[in-house]
Amino acid sequence: MKRERLEFLADNALYTERFAWYVGRRCRASSIKDIAEELNLHWHTVKELEKQYLREQLRRASQPRPKVIGIDEIAIRKRHVYRIVVSDLERSRPIWFGGEGRSEASMDQFYRFLGEKKAGKVRLAVMDMWRPFRNSTRANAPQAAILFDKFHVLRHLGEALDKVRKQEYARLSGKSRTFIKGQKYALLSHPQNLKGPARKNLKLLLAANRRLNTAYLLKESFGQLWDYTSEAWARKFFDNWRAQLKWQRLKPYEKFAEMIERHWDGIAAYCTPENKVALGFVEGLNNKIRVIQRRAYGLRDEEYLRLKVLTCMLPAL
Repeated sequence: MKRERLEFLADNALYTERFAWYVGRRCRASSIKDIAEELNLHWHTVKELEKQYLREQLRRASQPRPKVIGIDEIAIRKRHVYRIVVSDLERSRPIWFGGEGRSEASMDQFYRFLGEKKAGKVRLAVMDMWRPFRNSTRANAPQAAILFDKFHVLRHLGEALDKVRKQEYARLSGKSRTFIKGQKYALLSHPQNLKGPARKNLKLLLAANRRLNTAYLLKESFGQLWDYTSEAWARKFFDNWRAQLKWQRLKPYEKFAEMIERHWDGIAAYCTPENKVALGFVEGLNNKIRVIQRRAYGLRDEEYLRLKVLTCMLPAL
């Protein structure tokens, strides 16, 4: 017995391909549950129709030939279960999702997916300071320069500032504590993002506590490091910034400065004009993935999550 294959039918023969594309487009902005209720379909039917739509999006997209890649990991479940996401930063789209964690072997899987020829054309890899990512990139794409993501570096500086805030809160007592309590967000935010009472409370805190004032000013000034186009000037700025820590008793900042010293090459790489790439894409993609996960209250189907991540920046069919 034979059954004729009709091109206009979806993988689910009860629906047309055009209807599958409609369901897929609707799922870009709504949850599967909402679309299932709206179209009076079963939840699993909507999901399978959307997966067909996502696969077609990937099929029509151009094959990845990245020259500048961004590497990061996302948690897909509790208990530190991670997957690696690699993006093409020039085309602003994720190109790979996989691995069995954030190990060097998992990172090697991406370069095998890319192939030796394409891996040899990668000129810049943007990542956090996780050593397995560096080791894998140096082994599989030795010609690529490694650049440490600015936002991950500043996150470490924010953590150092918060440790100073906690130390000051523990050291003080009575009314002196009232200026510090509840000011974590104000200290870690840019001054331009603070309005009204938050801005006023920050001014009171900085006027009342000299150590926190010093730590805050050092945090705000450190971002200037990424404005230089000469490594020599960037190095001079960092040395001057580090010299200001002397006699300040800011132990978390001293540890942060030591970390920057150990990873200096990956930070100074941004001084090269051709390495001035948009560093915010990887962080923005992470936020987008978290929105996808929250909308579904967690995703158990990893293949579905992979398709959603890889197509989230592609145009609709």
